[in-house]
Amino acid sequence: MSNARTAPIVWLLKGAKAGDYEQLRVIARALGVPSITKQLVFRRFELLLHATPHPTLAGIDVAASDPLEAPWPDLVLTAGRRNELVARWIRQRSGGRTRLVHVGRPWSNPRQFDLVVSNRQYLLESGGNVIVNDLPLTDLSDAALAADRERWSAQWAAFVRPWTVLLVGGDTGPFVFSPAQARKLASLVNAKMARTGGSLLVTTSGRTAARSAAALFATLVEPAYVYRWPSNEPSPYRGLLACADEFVVTADSMSMLTEACATSKPVWLFEPLDDRPAWRSPATYRWMPVVDRLANAIGPVRMRRDLRRIHATLLASGRVERLGSDKARANGAWPSTANADLARTMECVRALLSQSTAD
Repeated sequence: MSNARTAPIVWLLKGAKAGDYEQLRVIARALGVPSITKQLVFRRFELLLHATPHPTLAGIDVAASDPLEAPWPDLVLTAGRRNELVARWIRQRSGGRTRLVHVGRPWSNPRQFDLVVSNRQYLLESGGNVIVNDLPLTDLSDAALAADRERWSAQWAAFVRPWTVLLVGGDTGPFVFSPAQARKLASLVNAKMARTGGSLLVTTSGRTAARSAAALFATLVEPAYVYRWPSNEPSPYRGLLACADEFVVTADSMSMLTEACATSKPVWLFEPLDDRPAWRSPATYRWMPVVDRLANAIGPVRMRRDLRRIHATLLASGRVERLGSDKARANGAWPSTANADLARTMECVRALLSQSTAD
């Protein structure tokens, strides 16, 4: 029986997207109880299973994934389409006792989860079991980044201040980071560095296409530090968040944008929008843009999203500025994004966990 245990069992379902998984870790840390990460490896045909979305493990490579077996968890934290049917299979195997918290955009009907934690990029409405936050969840603080700051600032001590950190994403929604857009970004960054001086530190990500990365680095003028994904070297990402004096962030990544804003440092936004009509741009026909366009065109409202809703909120509040803007801003004039999103979310999550452990 669940109530005979001394501690609840909490599982985090980890897929391919680091940003999704980090939000699950934020919730797990705030819960303050031990959690177990279950790494899942998905099969190529997984998307097809959502045509008739029943709980199943058919979309994962069971042998390559972490085992999913009793004792079943009291709470499952999940994010991303790929994890949804697996999470619902786990609840089914538990006899319905496991509570499910889904973060982000649900492809299944939201009623299939006990709680959906979304944000403004998605077209969901708050109410019932759905929370709509301003931004994706983060718990970054000076204290949380202290060790990373000490480690990486020593490694980069020879670089001239200020340190401008460039966080590079890839294709998402209307944003297609083509080689042409990569060159445009590099040119704007070069002009900025010529004005402000200092050192440029750059990291790409898992979504950055190799051709686009090559175009970016061929155009950038002597960055002081480059981390090119994938790499066998330790990721400097948290060090970059901890040490930056200011950020330039591509508009496709809500995780990178949220975490940069959480530092209360200046953030400059680059929106890689192609000037040509979408049908004339070869980059439009990459897998991610095609899936996003189809979801927005023919999917139910809950599956649709518009990243520009979050950008508009941040720009209107003065939290970010567009890269290339002539607007002069002092470092101390950038408002914090601190809000009650995490506190409100955790109140609901803790209530669910209490219900599950009481069953």
